[in-house]
Amino acid sequence: MYFEDYEVGRVSESRSRTISEADIVNFAGLSGDFVELHMSEEYAKKGPFGRRIAHGALIFSISTGMMVQMTPHQEAIVAFYGVDKLRFVAPVFIGDTIHVSQKIVEKQQKNAERGVVAFENTVLKQDGTAALVYTARLMVKTKA
Repeated sequence: MYFEDYEVGRVSESRSRTISEADIVNFAGLSGDFVELHMSEEYAKKGPFGRRIAHGALIFSISTGMMVQMTPHQEAIVAFYGVDKLRFVAPVFIGDTIHVSQKIVEKQQKNAERGVVAFENTVLKQDGTAALVYTARLMVKTKA
């Protein structure tokens, strides 16, 4: 999709994905974040959620991949331009299934060749609970 193809107000939903033990272990290895709340079931039992939770940054990372998968004709994407108002509002547990609900909230043409599109993204769990909310910005080519 090119800049002109994005319509402010349009809402889209991604496919879903279940968060696994392997996701958490692999992300800890990649990021170096071995906080016990993510890695130790016994420690997490005594914590505020009563069990292990997924890293917030893991859920954010997965959601960016879901966002890209929602974009047809990805060759028009120039860059991931930034994130605003990122908030982790509910924990995601092993076995939770998440998806992204995305609403186009703003478009700004930067020059004749490209513009920036802002998306209000909400990561939802299988029961409809919002786990993560943020505004993502993509720089995309114009048709010119």
